[in-house]
Amino acid sequence: MSNQKFNVAVVGATGAVGEQILGLLDKREFPIFNLKLLSSIRSAGTIINFRGQDITVEEATPESFEGIDIALFSAGGDVSKELAPHAVRLGAVCIDNTNAFRMDPNTPLVVPEVNPEQIDEHNGIIANPNCSTIQMVAALKPLQDAYGISRIIVSTYQAVSGAGTRAIDEMLRQSKEVLEGNEIKPDILPVGSLPVKHQIAFNAIPQIDKFLDNGYTLEEMKMVRETKKIMRDESIDVTATCVRIPVIYGHSESVYVELKKDFELEDVRDLLAESPGITVMDDPASQTYPLATDAAGKPDVFVGRLRRDLGESKALNMWIVSDNLIKGAAWNAVQIAEIIAAKRSACS
Repeated sequence: MSNQKFNVAVVGATGAVGEQILGLLDKREFPIFNLKLLSSIRSAGTIINFRGQDITVEEATPESFEGIDIALFSAGGDVSKELAPHAVRLGAVCIDNTNAFRMDPNTPLVVPEVNPEQIDEHNGIIANPNCSTIQMVAALKPLQDAYGISRIIVSTYQAVSGAGTRAIDEMLRQSKEVLEGNEIKPDILPVGSLPVKHQIAFNAIPQIDKFLDNGYTLEEMKMVRETKKIMRDESIDVTATCVRIPVIYGHSESVYVELKKDFELEDVRDLLAESPGITVMDDPASQTYPLATDAAGKPDVFVGRLRRDLGESKALNMWIVSDNLIKGAAWNAVQIAEIIAAKRSACS
């Protein structure tokens, strides 16, 4: 990058993803001239220290984006729908972490290791995919390029942090109550349109987000639709089952993928090991495979348990793990911001 610096806004600065974004902007030495921290009126007034400077969080309003070059949104879909168009009107490029614009045909849906060229196609807004989709397509795109993909079956095992800090608190509280033999009174999970809630401690809940008319949840359909859009291939058959498990950070996925061409397992392993943002951990002899505890706090997507399917010779089974708040949200957004900044600096 040149010495050009940018006016940056972070919307949802006090949330779990917002905190990770700020940490990465600092760690990556992103070239910031002025940083504006925005949130709901409830969190406005909070003081956050960034690079030795105390910054007061302001309430996000349509006029908050005057003079902003890059705005990173992670405050919920309704906030993005309301405020991102105003940010664009005032000249900002918005990188949105919510579901608000992902399937908008005029909004690129970007994973930098997969389709960075689509960043240039934006009309002011670039969407971050769903956390579960990001890690899966990052691992599958090299296979699509080399062999082609006809079908994907994925089951996810998703951390409670994907449902926010209140869900983390609930899991920890319930775990303590179970161990002490006390009654469990769940009130957060599953997040959905119904008042029914289930215990997450020492349990698995096969529902993430609300159920749709086709029997799938919104989370599952996000993975289906987003994968097709990112891969730019509507012919890929995708089906998903998404499950919430009592892990704080790190989504895990069991993925079955049917390829169009035959493959050698060692070639697939080497291909993934050479792919950007992928770390292969695949040595069954030493019980080496990705764990959520390995991925927590790290930016990579971890892949292991690679094996040819027993019934379909051109199919592969694999295990994919990544930190849902880092690569699944904050890091992916900051990567996009870095690409935008680098291109603007090169043109200045």
